[in-house]
Amino acid sequence: MNIQSVDSPAFCKYGRVVRNVDFTGLVEVMKATPIPEGVVYEPSVEALEALPVKEVLTSVTYGELPVQIGYCNGHNSLLNAVEYHRSSEINVAATDAVLILGMQQDIREDFTYDTSKMEAFLVPAGTGVEVYATTLHYAPCGVNGAGFQVAVVLPKGTNYPLKDAHAGLESAAEGNEDPLLAASNKWLIGHREGGLDETAFIGLVGKNLNVNE
Repeated sequence: MNIQSVDSPAFCKYGRVVRNVDFTGLVEVMKATPIPEGVVYEPSVEALEALPVKEVLTSVTYGELPVQIGYCNGHNSLLNAVEYHRSSEINVAATDAVLILGMQQDIREDFTYDTSKMEAFLVPAGTGVEVYATTLHYAPCGVNGAGFQVAVVLPKGTNYPLKDAHAGLESAAEGNEDPLLAASNKWLIGHREGGLDETAFIGLVGKNLNVNE
């Protein structure tokens, strides 16, 4: 898979490199977080949110909207699914990491999506990127089989369990987005080879992309 730089023009439609925030302290604390064999996501981590960078991100990047700082760590090389939010997400790489990205605008009316439209980008260690709200993404991937550590910044309350019942999977065929809602502020489309549970909407068409192929 062709892996491009986040500094390339191709990345501009998906996000931007955050250059006006110092992520040094965040990266240092991230280095102490676990790297499991699989993938783990923690939406809010006290040690990360205690850092001065949280106030900077709240004020400068999110326009005073309350934020949470967690992480996504582990070992991964596959796409497995795509998700999107109603808000931008900031990823700060403590290790080199690869993001596989697409555009929400390319989702079909029945909420299927062709994975051949996606592109991969290397986020070098120490770099923070804003992933726009309309950008499809999922868990980062490691480089050459190595583990990854990526801090994840989102509006407070994102990615927590839903409180209400939502429409069944069958209603997606009628143009209802509700069955894609997998957590608060998180809409998800899975791949049949992605290992997701039976509640996930499976709509990715094509190959389950692998950054090592």
